[in-house]
Amino acid sequence: MKNTVFLTDYAWPNDSVERQVIENAGFRLVTGPADPLSAGEIEGLVREHQPDAIMTCWARVSSEAIAAGPNLRIVARLGVGLDNIAVETATSRNVVVTNVPDYCVEEVSDHAVGFALAWTRGLVHFDREVKAGRWGPSSAKLRRLSTLTCGIIGFGRIARMTARKLAAFKCGIVVHDPYVKEPGEGIELTSLDELFSRSDIVIVHSPLTDSTHHLVSREKLSLMKPGGLLINVSRGGIVDTDAVVQALRSGHLSGAALDVLESEPSVPPELLEQSGAMLTPHVAFSSDASLIELRRRGAEEVVRVLRGEAPQNPCNRTTK
Repeated sequence: MKNTVFLTDYAWPNDSVERQVIENAGFRLVTGPADPLSAGEIEGLVREHQPDAIMTCWARVSSEAIAAGPNLRIVARLGVGLDNIAVETATSRNVVVTNVPDYCVEEVSDHAVGFALAWTRGLVHFDREVKAGRWGPSSAKLRRLSTLTCGIIGFGRIARMTARKLAAFKCGIVVHDPYVKEPGEGIELTSLDELFSRSDIVIVHSPLTDSTHHLVSREKLSLMKPGGLLINVSRGGIVDTDAVVQALRSGHLSGAALDVLESEPSVPPELLEQSGAMLTPHVAFSSDASLIELRRRGAEEVVRVLRGEAPQNPCNRTTK
């Protein structure tokens, strides 16, 4: 019998790229609905199809789902973060977990810098004003990016590209990452509290873990200069949304540019009411080029493992 690959969900029109890679390798692809099912429903489908491999975009692959697949050899994340996969359970069962860590470096860093420019130049604000029939250039409260300090939380691949692009605008750059010792020329490594207190713009590029949940809290936001901007293009759970709403409502933050929310796809009404909120629907990773690369490389990892080869991007390095 052919090895079965289960694609839990997908954030694109169809499964054609994944299907071509998987079926050309001689394997069978079973695809769930585009919108992610619940963890329990994913577990049920694993029990039904008994896959040798799982590919997942947003759907949660729980410990129960992994245990329900005795033939399972790999769980491949079609993305970077692993917060929707029970990695420890997979590791304990010698199931390889992979991701595609560098497919969207350009896109996410562009999104972060785009948010910063939209704020400094008032692009979203004035678009709303003009469309509402108000032509008021004298109301401009614009900023020169080169005079500002940008603080970056987390300093991996994407964050380094964001810093490189921001450097072209000649702004100051400080970073916080407990795993980084040498951030590079012109970039200062600092404590988290000092980063918040010195930054006009704070950009979140950190992964979501138990230690980073609500890392951006009321306490941390209160350290920022009045009128600053928070950007999150990483994971929603890193930021306390209620704290952001409070900071926007009080005017302590003049802007919050969020591509991700801890409640997504639901958006809190209190956040929608804030004129300083710039919101995009978790699309920072997306472009025509990045999606093709992501889907192809994610499926190719599955093929390698099912053929008995080593994956290129293992995320649980203790697996056999």
